[in-house]
Amino acid sequence: MLALPLLALRLVLANAAASESAPPQAPGAPRDQTEWDKAEAARYLDDRMDIWFARAKKLRTGEGTASCVSCHTVVPYALARPALRKAMGAKTPTSQEAKLLDEALRRVGTYGGHEPFYKGKEEQSRGTEAVLNLLVLAGAGSRQEGQAAGSTGKALEELWKEQRADGAWEWLNFGLEPYESTDSVFYGATLAAMAVGTANGYAGGREESAQSGVAKLRGYLKTNYAAQNLHSKAWMLLASTRLADLLGPGQIVALTADLRREQNADGGWSLYKLGPWTWSKSGPPYAPDGKPDVSLLSQSDAYATGLVTHALRQAGLAGDDPSVKKAAAWLVANQKERQVDQTRWNCWRTYSLNCDRERGGDEGEPWRRMFMSDGATAFAALALLP
Repeated sequence: MLALPLLALRLVLANAAASESAPPQAPGAPRDQTEWDKAEAARYLDDRMDIWFARAKKLRTGEGTASCVSCHTVVPYALARPALRKAMGAKTPTSQEAKLLDEALRRVGTYGGHEPFYKGKEEQSRGTEAVLNLLVLAGAGSRQEGQAAGSTGKALEELWKEQRADGAWEWLNFGLEPYESTDSVFYGATLAAMAVGTANGYAGGREESAQSGVAKLRGYLKTNYAAQNLHSKAWMLLASTRLADLLGPGQIVALTADLRREQNADGGWSLYKLGPWTWSKSGPPYAPDGKPDVSLLSQSDAYATGLVTHALRQAGLAGDDPSVKKAAAWLVANQKERQVDQTRWNCWRTYSLNCDRERGGDEGEPWRRMFMSDGATAFAALALLP
């Protein structure tokens, strides 16, 4: 459900765009924005999910195990792969989608008895998982896939049970940006808003817990929005296209302008520049424990470019808007062949804010090098789909 009727929102954004000068075109003639390889993007995402299922932490779940749900690999896959599949004309979920749904169903079915994401961080684990399980089930349930529709209600019950008094959820904090730090509680709440807004009949809202929970969630997001960095605000914009009454028209216009100002001359955005980031530090100097390559992070990357472009388009910005066209051209030009170990993929890259995985910060496991590239490829695909 959109915060504004889509046509009205497009008119608001179009008028705002008309009052600004179009960004200068980057030198060189970019390829046509339709020239990207959907099949290769899909292959990369499927392969990375297979790797995640094989190597991720296994959690005791009923009589078996399930993989933990990651924000860098699993969440982008859950959001992007069904849309990419539909664009390619496939109706049947991939084996990876089916496995992800099965594991989410089993986790929801064993609440209270299964192994938490992380021992010693039980409250953070329960809050994070309540949001992520619902996100997976709500998406599948909205497409009427398998048992998801019937289990969404149970996932919603757990979501409201784990909700804090302020309307947010305890969130895993390892001092890692952008998904697992003190800054990430707001991000987690935007995922909850997306999940609740996607769930069929969430406003089945005659139930007091649902009415109260949604009201507290909206209140938390609205109250804390102004203090967020642009990365979190981009997620808020995306959430506002799923759950009504999160952002007003003036806020959307202002945020669009703020995002335009951060767009690089080549058409992309940089995740690093969508900060500031704190890495859970209580005061300055704010810096990660590792040593990422800041010169590399300052360049345009596909995660930031895909996320911002997708959010703007979902909120109503037209595909022929100058900022969107430049971003699409950048994305098309940057789907490139990459090699990790013996595997080659045509995908999009983004680098870690926390360490230099390109030069030994991958803990001796090169598959970790592509964590942010999983989200990059998913959101690049979402941004480029019609």
